Amino acid sequence: MKKFYKCSVSKLPQYGPQPECAVQDPLRQMLSVRTQLRASNRLEDFMRDHQPDVFNRRYAQCYPPGIPSLRLGKSSERLYNFMDAQYYGLISLGTPKQNFTVVFDTGSSDLWVPSSYCVSEACGMHRKFKAFESSTFTHDGRMFGIHYGKGHMLGIMGREVLKIGPLTVKNQEFGESVYEPGFVFVMAKFDGVLGLGYPSLAEELGTPVFDSIMNQKSVDQPIFSFYLSKSKMPMDPGGELLLGGMDEALYSGPINWNPVTLKSYWQIKMSSIQVQGALTFCPRGCQAIIDTGTSLIIGPTRDILALQQLIGATPTSIGEYLIDCARISSLPQVTIMLNGVEYVLTAESYVKRELMGDHEICFSGFQGEDLPSSTDPLWILGDVFLSDYYSIYDRGQDRVGFAKARHTRYATLDAEMDR
Repeated sequence: MKKFYKCSVSKLPQYGPQPECAVQDPLRQMLSVRTQLRASNRLEDFMRDHQPDVFNRRYAQCYPPGIPSLRLGKSSERLYNFMDAQYYGLISLGTPKQNFTVVFDTGSSDLWVPSSYCVSEACGMHRKFKAFESSTFTHDGRMFGIHYGKGHMLGIMGREVLKIGPLTVKNQEFGESVYEPGFVFVMAKFDGVLGLGYPSLAEELGTPVFDSIMNQKSVDQPIFSFYLSKSKMPMDPGGELLLGGMDEALYSGPINWNPVTLKSYWQIKMSSIQVQGALTFCPRGCQAIIDTGTSLIIGPTRDILALQQLIGATPTSIGEYLIDCARISSLPQVTIMLNGVEYVLTAESYVKRELMGDHEICFSGFQGEDLPSSTDPLWILGDVFLSDYYSIYDRGQDRVGFAKARHTRYATLDAEMDR
C-alpha cells in the first residue's frame, strides 16, 4: 500500500469519512499581515520602511553575482515574506511533542520556530520551543541569521524529532529564533516557517524537511501537492497539503507538467502573460518562481505598470493599486502560458478583497518588483495563481504540475452534512 500523508487544510475537524492517514490538525487560511496592518493603520509605515528590501533579500539567489546592492556574500541570508503569507498548519517537535503552527512555503527551504530563550515581543505572542523539556533534542551549536527589513532574525540550530500529522521525521535540523525584529512578527498568526524548496536554499540551516522525508523513505513518491481554497468564509477549509502524492478529488482535467529550470526555488519557464486581446508580456519567455509563501503575482515593474492600467487599477501612495469593486465583473481575463497550456485568471481571481468595517476595498493582485535573473525576466506566481490551480511538486523528476482546482468538493460535503 502506498504511503502518503494528508495535511487537511480545513477549519472543521473532519469533512465526512477520511483515510486512516488523514491529519486531523488543520492547515488554516488567515488574514494576511497586510490586511492586519491596514486595519491598524500601520501599513503605510511598514511599506515605506520594508518593501524595497523584501524581494531583494528573499530572492537574492535569482540575481546575477556582483550586484553591490545585495552585499550578501557567503552568508546568503534568507527572508520570508511574512506580510503576504496566508496558509499555515500544525507540526510538532520534540518528545513529548510541542506543537507549532508554520507556513508551508515553497519559496524557502528552512524550518524554524521561536525559542524559549527568545527576548523579542513577537516570541511572547507565539509558542516557543523548550529544548530542556525534550528527551530527543540535540544541540547543534551553529548560529543562523535571516534578514528582515531593517533587522535580522537571529537564532541557534538544533536537531529534533519532527511530526507532520502521522509522519515522523527523525533528527531533523531546525532553527530556534532568539530574536525576531519588528511588529510584523508580533501580528503573524503562525509561529514559524517550514520551507519546501530545494536544498541549495538551505545551505546555512542543513537538510530541508522534505529531503529528510525522502532520505528516510517515509513516502513512496517524492512528491507533494497543494490545494489552496478560494473561500473567505471563517468555517470553510483553507486548503490541503498532501505529502507523497496528489489528491484526485481536488482537481479536474489533466495534469500539465513543467520542468524545473533552476533547482533552487521551484522555478519554471513561462512563455507569456496576456491581457485579453490587448497586450502580451514577456513574449520571448520569462522565468517564474512558484511560491506558496507569497499571495500576489510579482512581475517586472514596467510590465506590471502597463498591466495595472489595462485592468483599471489606480496607484496609492504606498504602492498598492486599487480597483473599483463595482467593476470587477467587467474586467479582462489574464492568461498565463506555461509549457503550451493556457491558465486563465478572471478578475474574481486576481482582485483581492478586504473588509474595513462595513467598507470593502478591492486591490490588484499584481505587484511590480524588478528581480533580474541571469537569463530571462523573472516573475513570481503566488497564491493569486495557486488558488485557481492545484499544484504538484515532483522532486523525483524535477517538475511542477498544474491542474484546475476543484473548489466544489468541500461545498458539496457541507451540503451533505447539513441534510
